[in-house]
Amino acid sequence: MTTLKKITSHHLFLPIFALFLLLLFNAFFTPGFFMIKFQNGQLYGRVIDILNRSSILIVLSLGMTLVIGTGGIDISQGSVIAISGAICCYLIGGSGSGEANVPMFIACIAAIAACAILGAWNGFLVSKLKIQPMVATLILLTAGRGIAMLITKGQNITVYYKPFTYIGNTIPGNILPTTIFIATAMIILLVITLKKTSIGMFVQSVGINSTASHYTGIKVNKIIFMVYVFSGICAGIAGLMESSMIAAADPNNAGLNMELDAILSVALGGTLLSGGKFYLGGSVIGAITIQTMTTTLYAVGVSSEQLPVYKAIVVIFICLLQSESFKALFSRIPENLKKSKLTEDKKVVMKV
Repeated sequence: MTTLKKITSHHLFLPIFALFLLLLFNAFFTPGFFMIKFQNGQLYGRVIDILNRSSILIVLSLGMTLVIGTGGIDISQGSVIAISGAICCYLIGGSGSGEANVPMFIACIAAIAACAILGAWNGFLVSKLKIQPMVATLILLTAGRGIAMLITKGQNITVYYKPFTYIGNTIPGNILPTTIFIATAMIILLVITLKKTSIGMFVQSVGINSTASHYTGIKVNKIIFMVYVFSGICAGIAGLMESSMIAAADPNNAGLNMELDAILSVALGGTLLSGGKFYLGGSVIGAITIQTMTTTLYAVGVSSEQLPVYKAIVVIFICLLQSESFKALFSRIPENLKKSKLTEDKKVVMKV
């Protein structure tokens, strides 16, 4: 295998190449895209904004990666984000006094714990009741925003407690947004867990063949249950980050369609949607790439209504790249050209 073929066949090639093309496009067509300013002790710029916003998507993608690794899917993450923000902001309170009704740490833990329970609900439906993952998580996707609306009584809750805004923005004295540190900590924690335990191997085994995994002694139901709980926790943390950015709970729009971006990030990172081997690094780069694409499209004047069309094109492209039939067809093109060239050479020889 040649060096070029090794590089292009690597699972990180596609997300890195896509990110490179986006950055190259912005270098020529988006004035000041790479400009970073240092003001009031903090860094500002489009690149910082991309890292800030993509941090939420990275955290979501970590949970989605393990779920897809088992051959499942979690389309309820966006609604769980809305519930997380609603619970935390409701407990802290929206009084104009700037005081918290409940200590912020307790409110955050309560929100994450509630999201873990919601993840456990999804895991129970999939692992115990054997409901298809798409259908099982569709229940919470549909009901989740209704639950968030019930918590907030149909209103947006604005939080005036200043320390709460530090989760999704910048703590005084830091030059980078807190979200970047949260996402980095989550990545490190998950990588260490997968390296030091056999969980990663079990997830891959279940995704490749759950029946064979069961007969080898792997507790398949527990693995599936666990990854959905982790997905719920990731969505809960992402919900705190997003609600902190705007210092409010917005049950209608918080996390809207973000589960689709998470799935796209995981797919772009090289993880097959059919399950099996997964790539955390690819998912992280995929999340940054998706956020860069979103920022780029907004910068060139694409409206939020048109944005899903462009993302759909990316999804189609990724599905084609993951299709074995398409790969086989694409790989036969050079062979067909070579055969055609040989046929022409033979005809020339015969004429001579």
